[in-house]
Amino acid sequence: MKTTIIKVTRKHLEGLGSAAQILRDGGLVAFPTETVYGLGAVCSKETALLNIFAVKGRPADNPLILHIYHLDQLTQIVSSISPAARKLIDRYWPGPLTLIFPKRPEVSPVVTAGLDTVAVRMPSDPVARELLRLTNIPVAAPSANLSGKPSPTLGEHVITDMSGKIEMIIDAGPCPAGVESTVLSLNGANPVILRPGVITREEMEEVLGRPVLSAKPGDNDRPQAPGMKYRHYAPVAPVTLYEGEPVKIIHEINLRLAEKQGQKVVVMGTAENISRYRNEWVLDMGPRERPEIIAGRIFQLLRFCDQLQADQIFIEGIADRGVGTAVLNRLRKAAGGNIVHVS
Repeated sequence: MKTTIIKVTRKHLEGLGSAAQILRDGGLVAFPTETVYGLGAVCSKETALLNIFAVKGRPADNPLILHIYHLDQLTQIVSSISPAARKLIDRYWPGPLTLIFPKRPEVSPVVTAGLDTVAVRMPSDPVARELLRLTNIPVAAPSANLSGKPSPTLGEHVITDMSGKIEMIIDAGPCPAGVESTVLSLNGANPVILRPGVITREEMEEVLGRPVLSAKPGDNDRPQAPGMKYRHYAPVAPVTLYEGEPVKIIHEINLRLAEKQGQKVVVMGTAENISRYRNEWVLDMGPRERPEIIAGRIFQLLRFCDQLQADQIFIEGIADRGVGTAVLNRLRKAAGGNIVHVS
């Protein structure tokens, strides 16, 4: 398949009509959002939805998120909207928050992985919004990468993974948030974060006036949202994540580096500490106290490790709070359980 690649900017949105037509005709289009690039298919064409899974190599029990342009579209796909959901919609839509709703019968089970709920968000990125407006049908869109690999935050990432497999790629440069949306379920007794993102637990608790919980590992057997069950975000080289006090992390990583002479080991460290690692290849994730900057870099850095043909990757963990929770969630999945706790 020949993939058409178009370049746009977020201030000049011409040329998206052809992309919208491809979607309406049942094709696949990769497009930017404020979080990561998505691989889109309209929710009304089941063959197109199935093609998402085939192209990505995505497990069939991993649900998709539907993206909408206008709140009128929400009532086409959900059966009810709770008062708590309305509060969050008023505060955070358009934006990087996905909410889980009871679904209408018309929503394909391919989207929901057979569940009676559906995940929905309204992106804020101007390119995504214009594409959704022109398409005028809710669009299912997981991240536009091969399943299990680091999510794409640059057009070139999508081109590497998807060129020759889909009809069109819209390249609009970097995605500002850098990690996928926060996913929140309001369908139980308490609000539950199914996937952390740049909208944090603390922020949502302030809006809702009540505690917000996090999904437990045992909840992942039948995932309600993307990113809950399977290993994600992994580069080719094995990843080891080090968590604990920064000084002890640095000491432990330097000990391990001394054992890896002759191997190309890449260290991903915080800006304050990169000079303290005794290694040729050290990548700057960003300031430790600015996890939002780190969030915007981690997928690019993991993909850069592939370009460097790293043999191993050691990563310095950060504090598990605020946006740092989303960063650690991705890094823990990239490590596939290979986590060292230093104390």
